[in-house]
Order: sequence, then structure tokens, then C-alpha cells
Amino acid sequence: MGDVEPLWRDLVGEVLRRQRLAQERTLKEVADAARISLPYLSEVERGRKEASSEVLAAAAHALGLGLGDLLSLAQSELIRRGGAVRRTASHRAGGQYTGMCLAA
Repeated sequence: MGDVEPLWRDLVGEVLRRQRLAQERTLKEVADAARISLPYLSEVERGRKEASSEVLAAAAHALGLGLGDLLSLAQSELIRRGGAVRRTASHRAGGQYTGMCLAA
């Protein structure tokens, strides 16, 4: 069922993992630099935990990113993936998107 938009926590976790691996750093290195427990950071990367903004900022900074950078990368991924969901929903609804829109 590919019509489900990805969860924000999954996207953020994927971005964190992708950035960490691109830097060829271990989970332990980043967890230590961010002062986050290794098991918790692992859970965040796997999308199993909804991390607070403080935790996300610490992880981002440990990777040389700002919180805004992390969220921007996650947003870009959401837009990339969400486009297919919106197009499918729009097609089924006869051209009208019937999903819910939330603003932060």
C-alpha cells in the first residue's frame, strides 16, 4: 500500500542516518558528540522514537548541521515522496485532493 505518506519521524531518522553514513561515522561517535544515549539515537534513526527538538538539534549539530538544515532535508524528502501520494489521491477523487492539510 504505497498511498500512505511517510511519518515525519521516519524521514528525520533517515536523514540523520544518511548524513552519519555519508560522514563515515559510527552511531557511537555521533551519540557521544550529541550527548545522547546510543540506543536512543538508534531508535530515532529507525523512526521508532519521536525525538524532541532539543534531541534533534543535538544530533544535527553533532553531524555539523543546524536544526533547520535537518528539517529542511526531511521536508524535501517528504515533498518528494508525498507528491506521488497526492497525485494518487487526486486521481481517485476525480481530480480533487481530499486529504487533510495541517500547518505548523
